[in-house]
Amino acid sequence: MDARRLLGWGLLALCTACSGAKQAVREPSEPGTGGSGVSARRQSMHSEELASRRYVDESMGFELIQPGGTWQLDQTDEQTPEGLAIPVVLRDPTTQAQVVLQVAPAVASPVQFAERLTMGLRSQPGFVTSDIEPLPMSDSAVGFYFAVGDNVRGRVVVRDGGADRVFLMLATWPASAPEDVAQTVNALFESVRPLPVSPEQT
Repeated sequence: MDARRLLGWGLLALCTACSGAKQAVREPSEPGTGGSGVSARRQSMHSEELASRRYVDESMGFELIQPGGTWQLDQTDEQTPEGLAIPVVLRDPTTQAQVVLQVAPAVASPVQFAERLTMGLRSQPGFVTSDIEPLPMSDSAVGFYFAVGDNVRGRVVVRDGGADRVFLMLATWPASAPEDVAQTVNALFESVRPLPVSPEQT
């Protein structure tokens, strides 16, 4: 896979709307088991809220927790000739933040993908990136921040997506956006996990 094509597609996906996007159907929440006392009720309500925002894509092998508030999740059918799929795009129209989840064949490790992306970004006029850092979400997860001039901030996280996939998560938001936008993006990234492999798949 050509790293520059991967980078170009990722940035294109971040900066443009996907015409084939459709509003996602959330997985129905399961009824809470309840509990005694205020603390147990709050815990039950929190669990039900997370369940209502849980999104599962069995074909791409991942799950995530959608941010609350004005964030929207759209499903897409986009795929590049190189085999890079973009199953979901999440947007917050209030802050203009956007997150794109990409699923790539595991032709390289997350670190190698991130290295190619940072090199590609640094070669583009106006782009500045931080160094790649390991992340606690998995043994091989890495990430970095980037900026485009004075107007745009961004974050890239790459993690393993199972035996044959790598998840690439790219986010952008205006530099003037509230500070909690970056926290919401990081929480979303941390919620992305590969689905467990069933006994039938082994």
